[in-house]
Amino acid sequence: MTIQGKDGRALWMLAGLAAFVVVVAGLREASALIIPFLLAVFIAVVCAPPVFWLAKRRVPTPVAVLLVVLFIWLLGGSFAALFGTSLNEFTSSLPDYQSRLQHEFTSLLAWLEQHGLKAHTSTLREQIDPGAAMRLASRMLTSFGGILTNAFLIMVTVIFILLEAASFPGKLQRAFGNTEKTLNAFGEFARGLNRYLAIKSLLSLMTGGLVWLALTLFGVDFPLLWGLLAFMLNYVPTIGSIVAAVPGVLLTLVQYGGARALAVAAVYVALNIGIGSMLEPKVMGRGVGLSTLVVFVSLVFWGWVFGPIGMLLSVPLTMTLKIALEASENTRWLAVLLGPEVVAEQKGE
Repeated sequence: MTIQGKDGRALWMLAGLAAFVVVVAGLREASALIIPFLLAVFIAVVCAPPVFWLAKRRVPTPVAVLLVVLFIWLLGGSFAALFGTSLNEFTSSLPDYQSRLQHEFTSLLAWLEQHGLKAHTSTLREQIDPGAAMRLASRMLTSFGGILTNAFLIMVTVIFILLEAASFPGKLQRAFGNTEKTLNAFGEFARGLNRYLAIKSLLSLMTGGLVWLALTLFGVDFPLLWGLLAFMLNYVPTIGSIVAAVPGVLLTLVQYGGARALAVAAVYVALNIGIGSMLEPKVMGRGVGLSTLVVFVSLVFWGWVFGPIGMLLSVPLTMTLKIALEASENTRWLAVLLGPEVVAEQKGE
């Protein structure tokens, strides 16, 4: 009986792993359809509190939804107009920047050869493509711009979700009976997500504004574009601010040389330390309820499944998964493993 029990658990684990692989493969294949819906869900979560606030002040729910969505639409439209104009200008100038960057790289290799490092420069020529970073920045910006093509579908979905939000608890109660525990868990999740997105948005706006100001003062081309890129990538945990710094530093290098590029790099480092490492942990307090390792792994995983948008949504998606795992006794241990670090209790002798 013991062997059969172990075999049964092993089979269940294999079946669960196989189901997980199938689900992930399906999510990746259907990413073009799923990504707009996910964005709509999280926009609706953020928009729900002001809608409920207006509803409590006797504003009809459809009118409250319309006012909030109109505000989001105007804000997003202004953002898209600024982003699209700068992106088109940068894309048209990209070949010239790549050529100048290649020239700088060739000059660096020649300098190394003059100082007796000829053997190593041949390897560098084969392994390093200096234009790859600029192409990566262009592809990343283009992928963000691709969201705008689904803007109408996203906003319509947000409207329907918000219209259904008020009646959703009642539907759950009629469908499943006593759902107080589940509703409390999702209410806590919604409050935590709103707090996280609100604080993160303010800090990201501060980061993007300071990057735009600094690059404007340094005379770097397209400072608004790099400020917008810093704003968006600040939502990506751990590596977002690093990736956002690369195009601005490289562009400064091809425009003004190494000395000013080092100064721009120093600005990015100062912002990363000041805002990302000092201010953000202090303001966030307890954080998002996930361990640091889980945040990084979720960044890689959701980025692989959904691309750059998955990286932006990695923390909210993992928070949602943690809430779902906490709802069942059989999977609660997984939710504990996803949670923040816990100091093990020492038993006295």
